[in-house]
Amino acid sequence: MLSKPNSRTQAEAEAKFKRRQDQERDGRRATAEYETAAVTMREKTARLRALRLAKQAADAKAAAEKMGATGGKKKGK
Repeated sequence: MLSKPNSRTQAEAEAKFKRRQDQERDGRRATAEYETAAVTMREKTARLRALRLAKQAADAKAAAEKMGATGGKKKGK
């Protein structure tokens, strides 16, 4: 036959249940923060990549125009 829980075991069970709820809530919060940080990092990386590629394209265009203006010949000594 099951014994009737006394107040001490009831309190321990409630504390254990509350700890588990707190851990679950903290886990969900940590997961959400991790996912938000990952999205932010991907967006920042994409933005920086676009800036880098635009700069490289502008530098290549400037170099091509400079070569076209000088006739593509290097000056020698």
